[in-house]
Amino acid sequence: MSGGGTETPVGCEPAPGGGGKKKDSLGFAGSPAHLIIKDLGEIHSRLLDHRPVIQGETRYFVKEFEEKRGLREMRVLENLKHMIQETNEHTLPTCRATMQDNLNQVLQRLQAATDSVCRLQQREQERKKIFFSQIHNDLLIAREKQQVTQWEDFMREQHGKQAEVDGEHGKALEKLREQYAEMEKGLARFSTF
Repeated sequence: MSGGGTETPVGCEPAPGGGGKKKDSLGFAGSPAHLIIKDLGEIHSRLLDHRPVIQGETRYFVKEFEEKRGLREMRVLENLKHMIQETNEHTLPTCRATMQDNLNQVLQRLQAATDSVCRLQQREQERKKIFFSQIHNDLLIAREKQQVTQWEDFMREQHGKQAEVDGEHGKALEKLREQYAEMEKGLARFSTF
């Protein structure tokens, strides 16, 4: 915090000789208004001006950080550097080689599994083809039997209709014979005249 001797109050100018009474717009330097302004300046600097406190705290923090933590941070950074170098030089190549070997094995197994699945799929498709061709053949045979049955029914129906037509034709012939016979009898009666 600052003292009252180094600051100039608001509205006053420092004296050229370093002190003494000076006349300003509010009155003389020793006047009560001048004292009030000086007190207000001190209150303002203590309550609102925190620059000296912040500067002191900053200097203290930097000093503590540099003295106590500086070497420890350097050691941590060097340890990290060595760990990264070891990882880059030893661990990563080992992991890469192991991963490539394992990936090759996995790829071979995956290829074998894919081939097995393809063979199974082909067998299943062939079995489906055979199954569907059998179903198709069975459907064709069933349709053929149905058509044969329908044809036989149609032929029986045609024979029945033929017999019916033949019967009607026979009756019509019989009627015509009777009619012609009667007409011949009627003609025979007229021919005797």
